Amino acid sequence: MSAKHRLIDLSVPLSHLAPSEPLPAEIRYISHDAEGLAQMKMFFGVNESDLVWSGGRGWAIEEIHAITHTGTHVDAPYHYGATSGGQPAKRIDEVPLEWCYAPGVVLDVRHIAAGEFITVEHLRQALDAIGHTLQPLDIVLLRTDCDKRLDSPEYFRQPGLGREGTLWLVEQGVKVIGIDAYTLDRPFADMVADFRRSGDGRYIWPAHFAGIEREYCQIEKLANLDQLPPTGFTLSCLPVKIAGASAGWCRAVAIVPAERGTV
Repeated sequence: MSAKHRLIDLSVPLSHLAPSEPLPAEIRYISHDAEGLAQMKMFFGVNESDLVWSGGRGWAIEEIHAITHTGTHVDAPYHYGATSGGQPAKRIDEVPLEWCYAPGVVLDVRHIAAGEFITVEHLRQALDAIGHTLQPLDIVLLRTDCDKRLDSPEYFRQPGLGREGTLWLVEQGVKVIGIDAYTLDRPFADMVADFRRSGDGRYIWPAHFAGIEREYCQIEKLANLDQLPPTGFTLSCLPVKIAGASAGWCRAVAIVPAERGTV
């Protein structure tokens, strides 16, 4: 990386039994002195004294039991439904890499209350505020600052896109939409409350299900969007290539010219 650029980590960790995960990962840590040593002795047929270079210690590895939607991850169109735009929906190993390495645009939606929709008008106003017109393959990042409340009950209090806002972004040529919160939609509790009040199933998961009509990906559980300028940087959110999966974990990173400031 050139000295003219800096890298900003936009990911949250995949952690053991994280409070911010309704379906948390479980991580078993295998250390150098215990099971890691036993494994090396078994695989190589050696004793501790034979492990000269390590002073009699083995390797360290981790065993992870987790869904693909824990931590910072990219949702593939297949997550929303079997088809997208009338065609078989792309799985995570089929998502074009060009979608996941492209110019980033940060839209400030911190003023929108938890449980409220991020509307098309909100998106237009945020774009006007930074003087930007969306271009095909721009990666739009919605800044809520919910990441500052990670691992607390308040983390789940966020605004979210609805069907109209999602489709409007995709119609501008956007293929990836990210958010520094748990989900791109509004909180589960708010969607459920609206459904029970109205009996209208259209309140359930509208942003996600919009992907059945128009193809797009999401990045959920981002962080540190407050460290980015509104535009003028490149985002890398290349997902882990899991065969046939609905999502893949990613280490989202912004590549920012050194002279660019933050929001």
